[in-house]
Amino acid sequence: MIYVIILRIEIEGVKALHETEHTVIPDRILASSLMCAVAATGGNVKLENVKPGDLSPILTPFCETGCKLFTTDRSLTIKAPKRIKSINSIKTGPYPGFPTDSQAVFSSMLSKAHGVSVIQETVFENRFKHIYELNRFGADILVHDRTAIIRGVKKLHCAKASCTDLRGGAAVVIAALAAEGTSLINNIYHIDRGYENFEKQLSQLGAAVTRINDEKEKQGN
Repeated sequence: MIYVIILRIEIEGVKALHETEHTVIPDRILASSLMCAVAATGGNVKLENVKPGDLSPILTPFCETGCKLFTTDRSLTIKAPKRIKSINSIKTGPYPGFPTDSQAVFSSMLSKAHGVSVIQETVFENRFKHIYELNRFGADILVHDRTAIIRGVKKLHCAKASCTDLRGGAAVVIAALAAEGTSLINNIYHIDRGYENFEKQLSQLGAAVTRINDEKEKQGN
């Protein structure tokens, strides 16, 4: 199923604008990415400055994996088991459905789950480019049309992989965090389009991740 949303916005100009204040809402996709990293590595992390209400489409799937969630008005704590459980079915959709931008990081997280998970992408075409890169780490994921069948494995091994796009890049990094050994991730400029200092945020959570050859990479792309 493909969702088509048609919006019309009418703007009537004014002579002058006046000052105001606006608070930017927390990034729910960043939150879901960090949560997937925690679940994939068996961590226990408290995220500040999040709005659990905005995360409601992904909270139930996380609970299905066996993760324990504790929320307040502005924070969320996620405690993951040593190995998460699979999720029977996830289907992306427009808000307030499961966000398509969380699909890639969930694919990475579920590659280590116990059991078989199914993710159906209904929003965008060709949104599974990252799957080939995840399989480099030993993941067992098969894509058929717009559906990914993820057979969880006990262990992932280190690999040399590339970021295929913004969210796919985050998924590859999560796979590397959950894998044994040292991995090398290329084309990280994709990640920089949507995550600010992603490696520093992960390092604050205890990850051993370092950015290298940054200038050479930017010059070459």
